[in-house]
Amino acid sequence: MIDSAIAESAPSNRLEDIRTHARRYMTTSAPRSPDAHLIETALGRHLFIPDGSRLFDAEPALFGRFDAAMTQGRVGDLLDEVGLGGTPYIDDAPLVAPPVHALSLAIAQKCNLGCSYCYAQQGEFGGAARNMAAATADRAVDLLVDGAAPGSRLNLAFLGGEPLVNRLILQATTRRAAARAEARGVTLNFSITTNGTLLTEADADFFEEFGFAVTVSLDGPRDAHDAQRPYKSGKGSFDRIMANLTPLLTRQRRMQVSARVTVTPGNLMLRQTLDQFIGAGFHSVGFSPMLSAPTGQGEMQADSLEIMLGEMIDCGHEFERRAVVGERYPFANMVNAMREIQKGTHRPYPCGAGAGYLGVAADGELAACHRFVGDVEGAMGSLELGIDERRRTTWLAERHVHRQQPCTECWARYMCGGGCHHEVIRRGRPACDYIRGWLHYCLEAYLRLSPYGLGEERRSPVEVA
Repeated sequence: MIDSAIAESAPSNRLEDIRTHARRYMTTSAPRSPDAHLIETALGRHLFIPDGSRLFDAEPALFGRFDAAMTQGRVGDLLDEVGLGGTPYIDDAPLVAPPVHALSLAIAQKCNLGCSYCYAQQGEFGGAARNMAAATADRAVDLLVDGAAPGSRLNLAFLGGEPLVNRLILQATTRRAAARAEARGVTLNFSITTNGTLLTEADADFFEEFGFAVTVSLDGPRDAHDAQRPYKSGKGSFDRIMANLTPLLTRQRRMQVSARVTVTPGNLMLRQTLDQFIGAGFHSVGFSPMLSAPTGQGEMQADSLEIMLGEMIDCGHEFERRAVVGERYPFANMVNAMREIQKGTHRPYPCGAGAGYLGVAADGELAACHRFVGDVEGAMGSLELGIDERRRTTWLAERHVHRQQPCTECWARYMCGGGCHHEVIRRGRPACDYIRGWLHYCLEAYLRLSPYGLGEERRSPVEVA
């Protein structure tokens, strides 16, 4: 069903196989029309329509007509002819004053690690090291909870720097927020992103009590991780983190512990990393390319993105193999992609930054997201003065995917939403070929896995008109 050549290759041939697979997907996924994308699998021919993220089986004759229409620039006419045109699902209107349903608190703008690529500039975001005061954290909770309608689902995230540097405020804020949410009749979920070096058994009990989603930043097996995420002294951090994680990994019931791997040219062994971390007991493992670093160190270039795509596809093939026989294989990127394709997710933004999601700096300044803390590009007001709605409206208008280039000519624009705002503003879009290649592979995989429970509600085949 799937190509297992990569997994079976001898080590000396594996890198070339990885590159070959990646190049094929990058070529196949290159945009020919913003209005349609063609996919061929062993199951047949398929048509993906970006508007509404609709995926269809297509008869050979119709597939050929769309192929020709792409060359002629007449895809829109053909969509109307076969009844798949009409009023667009997404128009040019930006969101206006959406309710805030998620906040991330930079509860500690300081860190004990010296990560080579840190977007937060060693945790301090370019300013003085500081902790968030209790009054500031309480005011942030009030902004989130008091403005929510009864029955809403909210998320409160703790980030840094390293948030456990400010453990007592983190715990007090969590307890107060949980009580206020219960009184208001809203569901409040908690999450934390940590480097893992300060975790204790008591933290495991606390996170389990409140059902935290715990994300631990780990960049691969020991040598790869220690090269990228050492202590500021230069000493490696991997062994300490893994020892600290033991009580969390064994207590997971309400709590879920995930590993997040930042991928640079120095840790491209994704399949090895994935299997090692799944074996360690993580609830899920996900990968994210380093596209923008303050110093440029560790940024992915075209050649490393090509290797990463091949590695991601190799991990995806193993996910497919396991899914067919009913085994769980928590490769987060793949799990999320299958879920979003099934839902038909289509959006004009890559995430909720500046909309339903805001970051809060230690001093109470509001930002479009956690990555814009201390950055005037994403300033959104303050807890003291409130959300700057004029700035937020301008942001949502400017960042709409219809205002982004070359997004308007890309079939994948409503699946990726135009790319991470912070990375795009800082570096542009160096990863479009990688993103499209990955999404094309995921659409193929979704089609293959449909009979096995991941996509039973596929649309009916489109017949030739």
